Amino acid sequence: MSEIQNQSSSYNNEHLAKLAQQIKIWGQELGFQEIAITDTQLNQAEETLTDWLEQGCHGDMDWMAQHGTKRTRPAELVSGTHRVITGRMDYWPPDIIKAESVLANPDKAYISRYALGRDYHKVLRKRLQKLSTKIENKIGAFGYRVFVDSAPVMEKPLAEKAGLGWIGKHSNLLNKDAGSWFFLGEIYTDLPLPIDSPTEKHCGTCQACIDICPTKAITQPYVVDARLCISYLTIELKGAIPEHLRPLMGNRIYGCDDCQLCCPWNRFATDTPETDFMPRHHLDDVDLLELFSWNEETFLNKTEGTAIRRIGHERWLRNIAVALGNANTKTNKKMNTALITTALKGKLNHASAMVREHIEWALQQHNK
Repeated sequence: MSEIQNQSSSYNNEHLAKLAQQIKIWGQELGFQEIAITDTQLNQAEETLTDWLEQGCHGDMDWMAQHGTKRTRPAELVSGTHRVITGRMDYWPPDIIKAESVLANPDKAYISRYALGRDYHKVLRKRLQKLSTKIENKIGAFGYRVFVDSAPVMEKPLAEKAGLGWIGKHSNLLNKDAGSWFFLGEIYTDLPLPIDSPTEKHCGTCQACIDICPTKAITQPYVVDARLCISYLTIELKGAIPEHLRPLMGNRIYGCDDCQLCCPWNRFATDTPETDFMPRHHLDDVDLLELFSWNEETFLNKTEGTAIRRIGHERWLRNIAVALGNANTKTNKKMNTALITTALKGKLNHASAMVREHIEWALQQHNK
């Protein structure tokens, strides 16, 4: 797509203010719970990111260190950007099995609640494109680019600056009225729209998220070491999961929600009305052994259109093998260890050395 062209001389302040209000109305009509607008100054976020990268907290996510300052300086990523329109869309599905009950049941698979339905990248990108088209139909051609976790974009600092919430001690964005169960997406634009004001932080002295983290990945308030984070280990890490972290993962096979489940602000979260985010194939309440039995074709079919598919079948089996190893008879009175070991041994000849390594580890847990 061509670079944004500066349109700042085409509109007066009154027209821009009315347009900004209309954009927010359109956004809600398109399924966003809230739309806000901010400028592109991210000096503090750039300093924080630099420190985090220098400490190596990004692990194998080399893409976090790429693109230089384009991540923290929007106008370098898309020339001519003056404003960022940012939106949040709730995703917590109604009528799902309680997350805590799944986590407490070692024969079940816990999948992060954001990934139970359709891939959010597709949903939000489509809606933001529709919003951009509405703006274009109203004022004519203007410069813009749509992003949904698909480019070097500092989505949480931008949303915080726009007033959609504040970044909590677990590094997720929190909203007083909606908790943290929502997705974010952005439109970079050349329109010099009026900006919204940021909100204050409201974590106070609470550190529930720090205390509950299974792997102690929140090393200090507002700092998450990805190398310890279960979401990183199960989704981003391409190689073997470090052995000392495997027992701490429990039955979490795709992502981790612990730091959000314990957050007091999520008492105010509301269920999403978005049908695209409803669970598919009963993945909110499914047995580990059932998922472990999926061959690659079944995995691809069952995860089509979801965020889960991006990890591939090999890492899927790796993660489930760890969970099955954690479901040993010392902690699990429900699942028959014979069924587990039979299933694990059935894949000991898997073509992937990584899968075999994790299966062997899981079998060792049942032979202790």
